[in-house]
Amino acid sequence: MALRNYSYINPFRQFLTSKTPSSKATKGPVRFSAPTHRSAITCKLHMVQAASTIDVSRKVMMLKTKMELLAINCHDPTCIPGLYSHQLCPRCQGGQSLERSLSVHIIQEADFAMWRCFRASCGWAGQAFADSRLTIEGFNKIFKVKSSKQMTPEGFVLEPLGEKLIADFGERMITEETLRRNAVMQMSSEQAIVAFTYRRNGVLVGCKYRTIGKKFWQEKGTEKWLYGVDDIIEANEIIIVEGEMDKLSVEEAGFHHCAIHVVTCLINFLQDKAYQYLWNCKEYLDKVSRIVIATDADTYGKALAEELARRLGKERCWLVCWPTKNDSHPFKDANEVLKFLGPAALREVIKSATPYLMS
Repeated sequence: MALRNYSYINPFRQFLTSKTPSSKATKGPVRFSAPTHRSAITCKLHMVQAASTIDVSRKVMMLKTKMELLAINCHDPTCIPGLYSHQLCPRCQGGQSLERSLSVHIIQEADFAMWRCFRASCGWAGQAFADSRLTIEGFNKIFKVKSSKQMTPEGFVLEPLGEKLIADFGERMITEETLRRNAVMQMSSEQAIVAFTYRRNGVLVGCKYRTIGKKFWQEKGTEKWLYGVDDIIEANEIIIVEGEMDKLSVEEAGFHHCAIHVVTCLINFLQDKAYQYLWNCKEYLDKVSRIVIATDADTYGKALAEELARRLGKERCWLVCWPTKNDSHPFKDANEVLKFLGPAALREVIKSATPYLMS
């Protein structure tokens, strides 16, 4: 039997010397073209997206591990970032009616998760974090204003306002009662730093800080909610203002359970991402029949009013026109009117708002 000669063929060499039916033989070494700039960018984007997906998955796993230690059912198909999962509370078991009263929510970026039982006889609530911070949980005790100290989502310790900061608010006509009702606190440090606590269903979900020098900053990674959202759950009429101080000022004028706050400043009005505050509160805003817009009198305040009216529906919006000072310039905002003209004047200004379509 004749033996065939199986000679070794270098596949790489064969590839270099092979010809395609449509190509002509070329002389000289074969040159490989470098990848295009666009393909390189696409490749990098895919790598970044893959890394981001892995990071979120890792954080979700960490959050679920922590919550499962508290007997929260993390195998529910709705227990994923961005959704609200309604399930039996492991503490009260839903009572005799077996109500699925526990609301569990993992934020979209999976930095933390929060839960709360809405049964009045239970009220179990808490937060778990995707990092090394300890889980906060209890029967709605650490989230109540009467508690002496509280922990924010970023781990800062808060305490009741001291006499100095209460006096500072007093100079701007904000009473201690209003501060207490809105759970305005201060950071536990040597510096006098005000902490405007953002709460949803009584649970602390974020915090905005203000120094005496009017420097502001907000905790990162927290969900975007309107300041005072719990005040509008059952309201038919609401008032939208720009700043926390304006929200407190409107309350001093007698408008309780309806004043809320939208974060603004130098934002790109073409990006609805800047209005995530509104979309997160959509279920409450959809039920409102009358919306009074009381944004600042400056250029940005007027632009914000237009964007809010467009998104919320101009047919149900009214616009506040701030009175003028002696030099014919208008007062800047609600707090300025309260400070210089008093609560009765501020109340009349808000009551005199005109339909947006006629303004």
